[in-house]
Amino acid sequence: MTAPTTPRARDLGLGTGTLPTGRHNAITDVPGIRVGHTTVTAPPRVHSGVTAILPESIGPRAPLPAGFFAGNGYGKFIGTTQLTELGELETPLLLTSTLSAFRVADALVGWVLEQPGAEDVRSLNPVVGECNDGLLSDIRSRPVGEDHVRAALASANTGPVAEGCVGAGTGMSALGFKAGIGTSSRVLPLAGREATLGALVLANFGGTLRLGSRTVTPADLGLPVPAPLPDTGSCVVVLATDAPLDARRLTRLARRAVFALARTGASYSHGSGDYGLALSTTRTTAPLVPDADLDLLFAAALDAVEEAVLNSLLAATTTTGPRGDVRHGLPAAPLLRLLNG
Repeated sequence: MTAPTTPRARDLGLGTGTLPTGRHNAITDVPGIRVGHTTVTAPPRVHSGVTAILPESIGPRAPLPAGFFAGNGYGKFIGTTQLTELGELETPLLLTSTLSAFRVADALVGWVLEQPGAEDVRSLNPVVGECNDGLLSDIRSRPVGEDHVRAALASANTGPVAEGCVGAGTGMSALGFKAGIGTSSRVLPLAGREATLGALVLANFGGTLRLGSRTVTPADLGLPVPAPLPDTGSCVVVLATDAPLDARRLTRLARRAVFALARTGASYSHGSGDYGLALSTTRTTAPLVPDADLDLLFAAALDAVEEAVLNSLLAATTTTGPRGDVRHGLPAAPLLRLLNG
């Protein structure tokens, strides 16, 4: 993927916490994690897409340990009942628009069944998260289809991750601004070894942006104030780590993914599906990290998610939807003037 062309939070002195980031400050800093996007646009009617998070060597015969947490379950997160029951992720994780989620899940099933070693598979659990992009896209048209899913999976790679209005994030908005995909990572000592944790967010939730103790609205930055809307929306947070964790510990980690949204100003409203999913790329035959040693990993998750949300806002560009609704990107220069004034 191409390197970011807009400043990220850390470039502006808005990085979070004290732990160092990985090389790309992205979920792909976790060894074995690849990310791909397909963006589907036909302005002003359609602003949508799909994002694929593809762990290496995953499949129905080679699942990875995973945990899931629904902070507020107003959503259609496909595949999470079996994931929760078994504590395993057996397919790539896809993110998309709400009404496209079912087509995307079907396409994922078809793709998995074609993979080497899946010739005898007769049951599998596709995992697809979604957020509602109906404000800025014609969600009823269900524009994301099989070809888009296959393209996202085929393009998945390591390295810098495109953020903002890309893939599943194309039509998403959060905290009064245009948002979308954001990512960040942390490197930390853990139980006698170095571990990496990466976060990727699909940000589409309500509330007022908070930077430390200060709130920031579009009006504060000289932008038009959006028309009042119900304080709804959703967020999917994906955490990946190479730390050896089982499903119970990963579920604890997934909770912190959702807790971290409060730092950014999330409202956790009635109509907001707020979800965390955490996976480990290390299968649990390795010695597990003791619970008493998890505190620094929890802190890393909180910091990485907060920064990933900020990155999603800074990378996003102003978008107009099919009914004339506008969400403005978060402009870096006016933001710095406000914070330093």
